[in-house]
Amino acid sequence: MRLRNKPWAVKLVDEHPESVLQDPNPEVKIDWENRFADFSRPLEVEIGSGKGQFITTLAQQHPDRNYVAIELQTTAAGIILRTKLEKKLDNLQILRGDAISIASFFAENSVDVLYLNFSDPWPKTRHEKRRLTYKDFLKNYQTILKPTGHLEFKTDNSGLFSYSLMSLNNFGMVFDFVSVDLHHENEEIITKNVETEYEHKFASKGNPIYALHAHFK
Repeated sequence: MRLRNKPWAVKLVDEHPESVLQDPNPEVKIDWENRFADFSRPLEVEIGSGKGQFITTLAQQHPDRNYVAIELQTTAAGIILRTKLEKKLDNLQILRGDAISIASFFAENSVDVLYLNFSDPWPKTRHEKRRLTYKDFLKNYQTILKPTGHLEFKTDNSGLFSYSLMSLNNFGMVFDFVSVDLHHENEEIITKNVETEYEHKFASKGNPIYALHAHFK
């Protein structure tokens, strides 16, 4: 969803280059080690963080892990940054850029978990290559994820979920968890689930939430 431009968010982002990396040069590897207080912690990345409810909650719950929120919209990045500053989340960095370049944002075998939450479904066939679970994206994910790393995906769109199951399976990925109604799984799974703002909205209307966890062989 496209957010309305908010001048305060643009100004805030420009004032905090230490927390927000804008349009990084794909030819130059990002020095994440100097952007986090302790780079030895596990690194988890969310593509398309929206207003940041999911990633900021994780960063607050797990101060022993590092997080990167990738978001293309400056206004969204500003909203995430505001929460980061308010909650003093030193383990969260924001990257304002396009996920198509993700393999240039991170070193090989450096990411522990990659989150895809409520991505644009791009329902038209001619837009298949833009879906974040298309094979070209999966190749990039495989490059940056550690051998022990994995991918977590959530959506309310049944078409995108079916497509993603097929795409990941065709790529040879191994499924660790699959749900066609995440909010009606067992109590342990529900308790561990961290909602996004979209997830809360869709689930409150009674819509099923589809989810999967998978890793590369």
